[in-house]
Amino acid sequence: MRWDSQRVSGVTPGPHGGSGPVVTPSLPGLDAPAIRGLLRTVTTPEFAGITFHEVMARSALNRVPGDSPMPFRWTVNPYRGCSHACVYCFARGTHSYLELDTGAGFDSEIVVKTNLVEVLRRELARPSWNREHVAMGTNTDPYQRAEGRYRLMPGVIRALATSGTPFSVLSKGGLLRRDLPLLQEVSAEVPVGLGMSIAIWDEALHQSLEPGTPSPKARLEVVRQAREAGLPCGVFLAPVLPWLTDSDEHLDEAIGKLARAGATGVTVVPLHLRPGAREWFFSWLQREHPKLVRRYRELYGSGAYASKDYRRWLAARVQPLLRRHGIVPPSPGAQERDGHATSLEPADLRRSERREEIEGALEGGQPGGGIRRIGPAASDGRDSGGRDPGRPGSGRPAAARSRGPGLNGIPGDPESRYPEGSLPPIAEPEREQLRLL
Repeated sequence: MRWDSQRVSGVTPGPHGGSGPVVTPSLPGLDAPAIRGLLRTVTTPEFAGITFHEVMARSALNRVPGDSPMPFRWTVNPYRGCSHACVYCFARGTHSYLELDTGAGFDSEIVVKTNLVEVLRRELARPSWNREHVAMGTNTDPYQRAEGRYRLMPGVIRALATSGTPFSVLSKGGLLRRDLPLLQEVSAEVPVGLGMSIAIWDEALHQSLEPGTPSPKARLEVVRQAREAGLPCGVFLAPVLPWLTDSDEHLDEAIGKLARAGATGVTVVPLHLRPGAREWFFSWLQREHPKLVRRYRELYGSGAYASKDYRRWLAARVQPLLRRHGIVPPSPGAQERDGHATSLEPADLRRSERREEIEGALEGGQPGGGIRRIGPAASDGRDSGGRDPGRPGSGRPAAARSRGPGLNGIPGDPESRYPEGSLPPIAEPEREQLRLL
């Protein structure tokens, strides 16, 4: 078992509230003497169906690999596993590191770092700490239901602010609203960035795909209240699901609601399926939308990401919608003056070979918390030479009209093609730079 790194001898975690907890001495495969003073497993009526594995963390700050294209170098994760139970969650595979189930186990077996705040304070007090930006919510949600029981985030926020460390939080949890007064308070001391993930607006699809999350309406209210508190709050319209949530009508409605709520930016990211998430998602797709299974397999192949053609098609569809609803990046001076912190991208985009996917994701919308796009960018469907790439004589072929990897869709499946003329012209984007404010 990979729990050895959590072993801290001579320390006994205390109770954390709840009524009638059932405490067992160990996880399966761990004998009680080996974990005495280290770990307990708790179930409680208030959280029916969920098991909490309390551990004593030896470290709180996680260093992002040096070759990562991510715009931050440090993360903090209070929990592992997530009761939001999103079928598509990219973090499912991380549960296998602990030899726990990546399917239902990821949704119901939550690892809690009960001493996280104390360890974080100690690490932030080291002379070597340079007060670099810390991102939270990049793996599992810090405001999932477990936070209502353990209340780790207020201590984490105060520890970061007291040390002068800027930070950002990405969440789907309505519990974030509880800490808005605290976040407003500490934003006078350090830059604070907030992001809310809201992707699925159809109620039936929401209940099927993310059954443990607050409703889209509730999350939209968190965005509105964060903005009323004077905090920057961007939204990740992610993941966008091919053939399910990528219609012009769906995207237009979603972006319109986000704009009216005051979102400081919108980042649109298509679904990606890493091991752990891939198997669980395809199981759901086979059960709920069997006619789409073949199309998804063609679109994703053996990889985690949709084809480049699809990503570019989605970017071209989204950009005019963002402009229509007035979602544009603030001026550089305003961003620096307002102290916007970094936007967030999913934590699995960590290796250098994923840089293209990050750039592709950012093509689809303006990041929501302070990564500013600089450099030229096409805004009217023309390439850098002023030519319309979809017209004859432009020197380039017309844009592909397929959601699949080929130009003609899936062989033998005419429904995998878009109707003729439905794809907008796509300009080859100039390479952009990302600046961390």
